[in-house]
Amino acid sequence: MIIAHLSDLHLDDGPRAEERVAAVMAYLDGLAVAAVVVTGDIADHGAAAEYARAAALLKHPAPVLVCPGNHDVRAAFRTGLLDQPASDGPIDLAREVDGVLFAMCDSTIPGRGAGYLADETLAWLDGVLSGGDGPAFVAFHHPPVEVGLPLVDGIRQTGEERLAAVLARHPRVAALLAGHVHTGASTTFAGVPLRIAPGVVSGSLLPVEPGGDRGWEEGGPLEYDRPPSLLLHALHDDGRVTTHHRVVPYVF
Repeated sequence: MIIAHLSDLHLDDGPRAEERVAAVMAYLDGLAVAAVVVTGDIADHGAAAEYARAAALLKHPAPVLVCPGNHDVRAAFRTGLLDQPASDGPIDLAREVDGVLFAMCDSTIPGRGAGYLADETLAWLDGVLSGGDGPAFVAFHHPPVEVGLPLVDGIRQTGEERLAAVLARHPRVAALLAGHVHTGASTTFAGVPLRIAPGVVSGSLLPVEPGGDRGWEEGGPLEYDRPPSLLLHALHDDGRVTTHHRVVPYVF
């Protein structure tokens, strides 16, 4: 099974983000992936028009599975992408694809940049993971560990020991999928592989790279000239996950 994983689209009222998302989806259009997972910050301002564009762009023969990021607004996300009534509660969604469970968790704190899995989200996750013993992916926007980018680490997911306790009860989880960092990264959390998708809209710079020490008041350690990219995860029969990074050709 191959899973496409993209994140941080930041669709706004301008053509740049839209063209980059369109380029990524055109690349995926020719690939027989089992699912397309989008780990948040789909909209830049959480506006209804941004979700309308996202709904038009995020189309694929395979299921497209989404969760919100800190730039998303829950009520507009629900109505614009999920065809659900507006609500400000956590957006937690489960979908089984070819015997593999995808648990899409809401790690957002409305009005804040940092992340936290609400108690009701963790209870929901514990429940859906208890419903079978096949492989599962757990996705959310904010990674629950530091990744070496100070400005992002300051707004990561906290309360992570509660997530670790849930994962300890469910060894079926093959990997955790996240975004938020705007760079492709691979690490582990609670003994489980953690895969972080690069940003479609921009890339992050490490502090050792030129420009990587810029603060948010200077635009942050972000690079806008990189072409968009994504991850392709291969789930093997023995439960291993191999991740491939792909850069999408794009004319600026």
